[in-house]
Amino acid sequence: QVQLVESGGGSVQAGGSLRLSCSASGDTYRWPFMAWFRQAPGKEREGVAAISTGRSRTYYCDSVKGRFTISQDNAKNTVYLHMNSLKPEDTAMYYCAARNLPWLSVSNWQKADGYRDWGQGTQVTVSS
Repeated sequence: QVQLVESGGGSVQAGGSLRLSCSASGDTYRWPFMAWFRQAPGKEREGVAAISTGRSRTYYCDSVKGRFTISQDNAKNTVYLHMNSLKPEDTAMYYCAARNLPWLSVSNWQKADGYRDWGQGTQVTVSS
């Protein structure tokens, strides 16, 4: 099991930027897949971005492509979510998640039940 701690959330105006960090208690390479999800009040948890930690391949939901970038720093056991051109609809609690097995089909990366370990979340609020 891995402990995940998110940080970097806050309140920004539309068009602004934030960088979220997810610090893992162990070596990130032990978890083949890590992802960022978000959940707004009254909405389902949504997969935002993911990274295969061994190959550094990245995946994004359509609504953040071109604006968000997921990256990893293996030396720091940390995964980042760089968020640019933020919009009010990006307002949500953002969660880091880790999967301890490779996906049989990577197209399933947005399925929250495929991740075993979760952080407590960090709030992102974007005002218009």
